[in-house]
Amino acid sequence: MPTTVFTTPRLADLLPAIRAFVWEELIPLEQGHTHRPFKTTEALLAPKREMVKAKGWWNLHLPTSEGGMGLSLCEFGQVSEVLSLAPYYGQYCFNAQPPDIGNVELISKYASPAIREKFLAPLLAGKIRSCFSMTEPAYAGSNPTRMGTTAVLEGDEWVINGHKWFTSSADGAAFAVVMAVTHPAAPPHGRASMILVPTDTPGFQLVRNIPVFGEAGEGWASHAEIKYENCRVPAAHLLGEAGAGFKLAQERLGPGRIHHCMRWVGIAEKAFDLMCQRAASRELNTQKYLGQQQFIQGFIAESRVNIDAARLLVLNTAQKIDQVGAAAAKDEISGIKFFVANMVLSVLDKAIQVQGARGLSDETLLAHLYQHERGARIWDGADEVHKQSLALSILKQYGMPKHAEK
Repeated sequence: MPTTVFTTPRLADLLPAIRAFVWEELIPLEQGHTHRPFKTTEALLAPKREMVKAKGWWNLHLPTSEGGMGLSLCEFGQVSEVLSLAPYYGQYCFNAQPPDIGNVELISKYASPAIREKFLAPLLAGKIRSCFSMTEPAYAGSNPTRMGTTAVLEGDEWVINGHKWFTSSADGAAFAVVMAVTHPAAPPHGRASMILVPTDTPGFQLVRNIPVFGEAGEGWASHAEIKYENCRVPAAHLLGEAGAGFKLAQERLGPGRIHHCMRWVGIAEKAFDLMCQRAASRELNTQKYLGQQQFIQGFIAESRVNIDAARLLVLNTAQKIDQVGAAAAKDEISGIKFFVANMVLSVLDKAIQVQGARGLSDETLLAHLYQHERGARIWDGADEVHKQSLALSILKQYGMPKHAEK
């Protein structure tokens, strides 16, 4: 991975050490990944997680007050890229996998001390996983001001009813962070709240893991359909203030989007490496290699520059968030979300093309990664929504009246 101007003294030793761990301990486990049961994968990774703890790298993205290393977002972005060289294992082994990484931030900041002790402590210890339950089949996922799931306060309990889907990582999760309408008569941005719901609560029904491109993921790779039917949880399970769900969602999804982008840069590097290995070693005929073809050289050159450009954009955005907060970097976050999503898909596509039929098979992880990462242009806001948001923000600087935006 090329060095950048964003390096720090703390990363000088940390990054090479983590990269060595990923290459030596995690990447060898990828052989047979696509046919391995989830429980087997969990068992394989359990001792690796203990190794990470022993090295002092556990929760390294968290502040020191929560047992982390206190890395800045810009520093963690570079670590996250390295972890994604083993895309199905790296984040999990360091307890930095989504959606837990976002839920930790919400619960740490907005939950009561009792809730933090009961749910956050085991999450930080890696003893449980969580899920995030916002998107609904009946409403546009890019507009979290409209949803049908409701939470009604009856005495000292919230009674939740509704239908969610694409609830990230619900399979095997201990609790869900649910967005539900609590104040239907309020203005659109003040109607919903965030509530923590244990998945063993009566009325919480995991209907199915939704197949994506024909494959139903398991565990942390699942996208579940959930029904809430008179699901009762204590009033104290409210996160933040009642009616602040939209604000919390934006606060959570902003950093969540940049975490996605950090991972995509690492996945693109992995695909690039596989592409170059194949180009340099595949013989077309005697003393003629695939990499000597001009169009393959074009694939390689374009991919190298696009990955590097994406990395610089992501780290520049991370640095701005470190300095002035996510709200002030919303334009940059929108920009990297669609730019990096398209970059990783382009590099994966080129890598598959260079591999030929092998790239479509399970001989490499490329086909599986392409299948999984096609959602990059949809998750956490479709490309088109982010492009519109960025363009409108730019046009406001040119004095375009608000009524002309519609």
